[in-house]
Formats: sequence, structure tokens, C-alpha cells
Amino acid sequence: MILRSSPTYRKKMVVAGNGLFYPIVGFASCVAFIYMSFGGLGTNLQEKTKLGFVERNGTQFMLDGKAFYINGWNSYWLMDHSVDEYTKPRVREILQAGATMGLTVCRTWAFNDGDYNALQISPGRFNEQVFKALDHVIVEARQQGIRLLFSLVNNLQAYGGKTQYVKWAWDEGVGLSASNDSFFFDPSIRNYFKNYVKTLLTRKNTLNGIEYRDDPTIFAWELINEPRCITDASGDTLQDWIEEMSAFVKAIDKKHLLTVGLEGFYGPKNPKRLTVNPEMWASRLGSDFIRNSKVPNIDFASVHIYPDHWFHDKEFHENLKFVSKWMHSHIEDGDKELNKPVMFTEYGLSNQNKDFEPSQRDRFYKVILDAIYKSAKKNGSGAGSLVWQLFVGGMDKYNDEFGIVPWERPSTYKLIIEQSCRLARLHGPTQQQRNLKDLCSQRQ
Repeated sequence: MILRSSPTYRKKMVVAGNGLFYPIVGFASCVAFIYMSFGGLGTNLQEKTKLGFVERNGTQFMLDGKAFYINGWNSYWLMDHSVDEYTKPRVREILQAGATMGLTVCRTWAFNDGDYNALQISPGRFNEQVFKALDHVIVEARQQGIRLLFSLVNNLQAYGGKTQYVKWAWDEGVGLSASNDSFFFDPSIRNYFKNYVKTLLTRKNTLNGIEYRDDPTIFAWELINEPRCITDASGDTLQDWIEEMSAFVKAIDKKHLLTVGLEGFYGPKNPKRLTVNPEMWASRLGSDFIRNSKVPNIDFASVHIYPDHWFHDKEFHENLKFVSKWMHSHIEDGDKELNKPVMFTEYGLSNQNKDFEPSQRDRFYKVILDAIYKSAKKNGSGAGSLVWQLFVGGMDKYNDEFGIVPWERPSTYKLIIEQSCRLARLHGPTQQQRNLKDLCSQRQ
């Protein structure tokens, strides 16, 4: 989600940190102590611990023979900030912060097509400096005990997206249509994307010598962020693209999990479009949660949660009720119809809502985190959630109306850590979460 078009355009905004749970000076000291106590330990542990791939067994993620339920976050900007030396320290800072909070997965962009600091300058032409930046992101994540969910292209225009692919084909005189949706059906554009995917997956990291497809630091690949093909509301065009591209990815990389990147809307033939979708427009976007997620090469389903941008006339308490219904429906689909994990890969609450109060974020987050915990207790398909989005200080111009610096609001920071702790208590911490032992014992 970044720089969205109407009705989901996100302006950039800094989140205020009022309503503190602890006195700010005392809390800052506590945070500093945690960093000093556990930061170095986590880094040393990663260098000595063999990392396993995250796998799937039915409706659950599995890691080292145990069920793996995820508390994580989005920081789309990791590769971009790793290009320049003066912004690179922010990458380590946010990954260390995530590890300190017990988070296990960060979703981020593994694409930048034709934009500033572009990874792919033009079809088949790559900027080695930016590729080395992505190498750095992987190595740094490994050192901090964080796994990465890499998204491969954007449905939106930010960082190039499908618009850039269409422009490339049009400029080269091979494009079939100027429509952005030709990304999904134009043979030349499909080949552009396949070449990009193959180059990325077979990339040999210059820092550790491991090809991306062989690196367990990568949790999974996501085909596209929030795919929509509104020129074919039947969904056939997008479905064909998902089937072809998922097979292509799996032919190259059978070790990593794969998801689509859906928002979770039900399509025109699904009865849930009438009872669960936010509004009627949601069934006319060319996607269908069930049909798209059933593709055999898709390992887990993805869902986003933005009720305040999907509705325009609901009060906050009504949005909370919708979130519960939305999550219950998709977890039920994972359990009963898909037999696959369901990952809520983005959730956020805008600070530009007319009735916004900072405390609402905590209530909103808690509904989502409680639903995941309830699923984990039952060994259900609700496999995890990733908040949109986390930043460190000094990044105001990269922020949007959803982003937070979590330690600036202690009640939110506490909520996120408590989710990590209770998930760890259910199935045990991962090898990369050993620093949680003392932290969580203080919160029992």
C-alpha cells in the first residue's frame, strides 16, 4: 500500500504519540536497556545458527518441525534505503527494532521499476548498485533474525508498477494496448516480467554467495501487491496470469512459499460478495479471493484490512465489527475450502479519519492480533498478520497516514510485544527469538 489511487490514496502524515502508557523518559530508558541487552546477542546467534526454510503443512506454516504463527510488519523501503550510505543505517535500525519486539517477518519491496534508484532500469537491464542494496537487506535481516516476504511488482504506480511495464512495451512498439491491465495479458509484458523474476530468483548474493532461491532468510515471494484487473471483471484475465506466473516461479524455486498478494475481495460469482465484501465495487475488480488462492502453486492466501478506506460512512465501532467479520470469513475459507494458511499481510488505520484518536489504533490492532491468537490456539489457518507500516525516526517524508514509529507510543509498542510473547508461548519461540525469554517472562 503506498501512494494509492482513489478511493485508497494515502497521503503522508506523521503519527502523533500522545496518550502514553508509561512516562516517556522511563519508557525510553527501558527501550534503550532492551537494545543494549539483546541487540548484540541476536546478531551473534544468527551467525552460528543454521536457518531452516519455512514450509507449509495444510493450513499451517511450519518451521523446524513446529507450527509457526507470525507477528510481523511492513517496511516497503528497505532496498531503497540500502542504496545510499547515509540512509543505510535505518535498515539495520528497523530490523533490530522488529527483532526486539519479537517480530519474525518483514514484508518489503523487491522491485523498483524505472523509478529513482530503480532496480530494473528497463526490461532486462538492472542497476548493480541497487541489486547490492537488496543483497544487503537479506544479509542484514538474517543477522537480526528476521525473515523477508518479498513482493515482486506493484499493481499501483509507486515504484514503477504495472504502469511502467506497459510504458516500456509501448515505447518499444510491441505493446498491444495502452491500458495498465495489459500487464496481465500482453505476451511481451509477460516475458518482461518473467525475465525479471528469473533474474531475481537466481541472483547470487554478493555478500554471502547464496542465490536468492536458496536463501531461507526469504520467507516467501508475493507475485504482485494488490492485483486488480478492472477491464475484465470476470476475473479470467487475472486468473490466467496467476496460474502462469506461479508455475513459472515454482519451476525456478521450489524451496520458498508463494502467495498472490490479494486484498481479499470476493469475486462476482462468490456468494460472499453480498455478505462479506465491504461494498459492491469490491466484486468488480477482476480478482476473487477463493478462485485466485486455490491455484495449486499458491501456498498461502493473502488478505489486507483497510475498512476506513473501503467504507465512507461508517463509524469507528462499525469498522471494528467489519474487521472481525472479514477476518473470520477468510480464516474460515482457509480452514474449510482452501486448506491453506491465510496471512493478513497488511492492516492499518488512517490518522486522517475525521474522528481519529491515537487510542483507536490500539483498539484496531488488538482486534486483529486477537483473531490471529485465537486461530493459533486452535491450530487454525489464520497464520499471521503484518502491520502497515513501521518506520524509525527521521523518516517523515516516507511516511503515510498509516505509518508509526512504534516506540513513540508505548501502549502500541506493548501491544505488539505481547502478541509476540503469547504466540511464542503457544508453540515456543523460534531459534531467532531467544531474546524473548526474559522480555516475555516480565509480562506474564
